[in-house]
Amino acid sequence: DTYHHTLFEMLGNWSFGDYFKEEAIEWAWELLTKKWGLNPDQLYATVFGGDEKDGLPVDDEAIDLWKTKTTIAHDHIKKCSKKDNFWEMGDTGPCGPCSEIHIDLRPAEERAKGDGIHLVNSDDARVMEIWNLVFIQFNRQADGSLQTLPDKHVDTGMGFERVCAVIQGKKSNYDSDVFTPIIQHISKLSGILYGSKDETDIAMRVIADHIRAVSFSIADGASPGNDGRGYVIRRILRRAIRYGWDRLSLKEPFMFKLVVTLANQFENVFPELKAQLAYVTSVIEAEEKNFLRTLGQGIQLFNQMIEGKKVLGGEDAFKLHDTYGFPI
Repeated sequence: DTYHHTLFEMLGNWSFGDYFKEEAIEWAWELLTKKWGLNPDQLYATVFGGDEKDGLPVDDEAIDLWKTKTTIAHDHIKKCSKKDNFWEMGDTGPCGPCSEIHIDLRPAEERAKGDGIHLVNSDDARVMEIWNLVFIQFNRQADGSLQTLPDKHVDTGMGFERVCAVIQGKKSNYDSDVFTPIIQHISKLSGILYGSKDETDIAMRVIADHIRAVSFSIADGASPGNDGRGYVIRRILRRAIRYGWDRLSLKEPFMFKLVVTLANQFENVFPELKAQLAYVTSVIEAEEKNFLRTLGQGIQLFNQMIEGKKVLGGEDAFKLHDTYGFPI
């Protein structure tokens, strides 16, 4: 889609036993509305709505702080469930309620017709989360109970790509200058203009996203392989190759050519990629060549399998998936 990624840059701040909810909320509002100039009328805040199983009440402290320390409209504060507004690192360990900030990106005329609070936390790109303020105040025990921490902590997380798109007035992360260099390179390689039709646009977004995840991972020492993290990287790379093959008619290795654009773009941010450009490029090219040979064989086998058939059996489908990377 237009606002989720396999790899994204995280902005945020930590506090260990220093400031807590009041400062985190007040400073977040100051940054978004005063420093960056976002329209307060377009912002929504979610708070933890309590959980009966854990014996936790509504986070009224956060609600009161949003009402008294910011200028947010009171009806733009929404109580949400544990699923959306209670952060945990795992089955045990530090955890606590959180308060998310969402922005309504609908056109002004549409916003004038009705509030967007019903779209908050509904997986709608028009009203998306841009920042999560996590208030770590409990420790989850092995028996599931919660122990109050003697010192309270703050961990906030903001999606860099989302914020860039919002500040630049874009409806899609891929329309911001974070992604335009790589999108333009893909467009040049395929000979297809981005924005011409949904099918090819989606393919370009997938490729632009995936080349970032794969390139940075390889530069960080995680190469494509058959198990563990290596298998994840291999699957991501092969998914991008399939989109290039199926929707952009890119039948020869092309992903490796994009790495140089990425390395130049992030030279001052992640110099490791530029320093390892030749290595990362060669690893991706070798993977592409190997998979494209396999993919060609798989397509040939697929055509043989479906000859005279209307339905493909499960065994055949999984063979195509496991051996040749076909989606199920």
